[in-house]
Amino acid sequence: MDSEQFSLGASVTVEVPASSANLGPGFDSIGLGLGITDTVQATVSDAGLQITVEGHGSDMVPTDETHLVWRSALTMWQRLGIEPPPGLILHCRNGIPHSRGLGSSAAAIVAGMTTALALVRDHIDAPASLAMLSTMAGDAEGHPDNASASVYGGLTVSWADDEGAGWRTVRPRLHPDVTVALLLPEATLSTDSARAALGDTVSMSAAASTVGRAALLVHALTEEPELLLPATRDWLHQEPRRASYEQSMEVVDRHRARGLAATISGAGPAVLVLSAGEFEVAADDLPAGWQVLRPGIATSGVRVVSHSRPSTV
Repeated sequence: MDSEQFSLGASVTVEVPASSANLGPGFDSIGLGLGITDTVQATVSDAGLQITVEGHGSDMVPTDETHLVWRSALTMWQRLGIEPPPGLILHCRNGIPHSRGLGSSAAAIVAGMTTALALVRDHIDAPASLAMLSTMAGDAEGHPDNASASVYGGLTVSWADDEGAGWRTVRPRLHPDVTVALLLPEATLSTDSARAALGDTVSMSAAASTVGRAALLVHALTEEPELLLPATRDWLHQEPRRASYEQSMEVVDRHRARGLAATISGAGPAVLVLSAGEFEVAADDLPAGWQVLRPGIATSGVRVVSHSRPSTV
């Protein structure tokens, strides 16, 4: 049931998965939910905004009105035509590493918008609500791949609506044999810096080659994962950004030479490795300071873990 009143003490807890975008040739369009999560607990108060953060980025992110979760909540309330509550206590537990290409900003946006929606609606999992979340989060990010994977989980393919009405997303059924590993460096890279390294034009041959591999990628992920190595080949964004994450590209090259479908995860510098079934990644084959993570694939997206609504003020 919709409500335009906030109850003092009303509380929701929202959990949202990380994501990997592009997966090689699917630039700004293909995403994959990962089994690493951020959790946001929000409680309505009458004492202004209070934000605490633990986990990744706790020593870096702001804890005032500029916090991304709060700003995203405001965006949702504005969309619904609802005035914000008089106060909100936000506690953010960040399990997603920041600035590694794992969709941490998209997850924060999705978490904030979902929190705002859950505080005024009993259910947020209707198709229309999820589509609104995905479109609004994609708009806030400027591209839909990470946001859609955080909203829906699993494999997502997104595109811009021809009528200019936002982003559209489908969820192809991921082949059950597909497994993932993340190769995580200590270094970080902002998405803005990575995108700044890209030019405004690409060659016809690069565009045609990438289109073919992107189509093959969807087939490989859903029907024939044995084709993941050729399906993850990219010409559009990884090579132009090689200087931005040179060590990561060396890791990609090394693992692809061994027959593993390694790609830069999103804007990097983390490396995603996809495979048909279980596979080994040798930690001693990585540069010093790198980690191997086995997060699994998030088969579902954002969810409301708990929901409490005391009597209305």
